Amino acid sequence: MHLSIDRDRCIGAGMCALTAPEVFDQDAEDGLVVLRTVAPPPGLRAGARLAAGLCPAAALTVTEQDGAGSSPPGEQ
Repeated sequence: MHLSIDRDRCIGAGMCALTAPEVFDQDAEDGLVVLRTVAPPPGLRAGARLAAGLCPAAALTVTEQDGAGSSPPGEQ
């Protein structure tokens, strides 16, 4: 899993920080999302996915990666 944020889209609702505080935070100055880790460990991934789905501004992107480090079938 790889996470990315779009601070330009973020409206500072804080759903991400409330849902997955180990992964997301809010900037103390502007209230916008801050990413604590781009690759959360397995125990935090479900919360990160949930937080991304709850974001009202769709400012969080979750990219699932093949754990084996190989390309999906048909891609190289």
